[in-house]
Amino acid sequence: MSESLDIKALVFDVFGTVVDWRSSVAREAEAFLSLRGHKLDWFAFADRWREGYQPAMAPVREGKRPWVSFEVLHEEILVEMLAELGVEAITAADLKELNQAWRRLDLWPDVPGGLSRLRQVGPVVALSNGGIAQMIALARWGGFQWDTILGAQVSKTYKPDSKIYLDGAAYLDLRPDQVMMVAAHPWDLEAAKACGLRTAYVHRPTEYGTEKPKKRPDKGTFDIEVDSFEELADRLGA
Repeated sequence: MSESLDIKALVFDVFGTVVDWRSSVAREAEAFLSLRGHKLDWFAFADRWREGYQPAMAPVREGKRPWVSFEVLHEEILVEMLAELGVEAITAADLKELNQAWRRLDLWPDVPGGLSRLRQVGPVVALSNGGIAQMIALARWGGFQWDTILGAQVSKTYKPDSKIYLDGAAYLDLRPDQVMMVAAHPWDLEAAKACGLRTAYVHRPTEYGTEKPKKRPDKGTFDIEVDSFEELADRLGA
């Protein structure tokens, strides 16, 4: 139990923390491209797509490129990938449809029950690099609800820019230390911690597949370290 933490709201990373992007994107890509005669390593396809997003965000975050949405960046990465893989004769409509794979990502099994319990602590809020429409679609796909959606599209920059975390607390009318950032990625939590937010690390060992298990951060790096949303709810007394 962490009674000493005066948490009034929880803000969540989404891709990898709430949803299993890798298995879901692999499934969606296979369903779409195999019908068009393509045979690929679908998990490698998902990994390559995901790997492109940090380099794509950097120019926007650094002010070298005007604001563009996460889905625009994802589509640009997809175009590059398909060219690299020799996948041809894909129409603009096909590109947009395949890009919608990122709106159909399955939840980790502990999320529905755990998130429902965590709402007893305070508002549960998406604080993602994904856009608002994307966050709504994922919530509807997974059958759960956010109290509100903040993050990149609201702040017009991408994590780990400090503006996103500080905006999150400000929009919720809370001090940063009253807000807990929940994520499966230490880089995200380190940035939130530097802004004064409380931090909860959720271990998702198979985010990148069973053959590439994730390491846990050193004990005590973050305020709370758990293996599920249900365990987080236990620790916060929900």
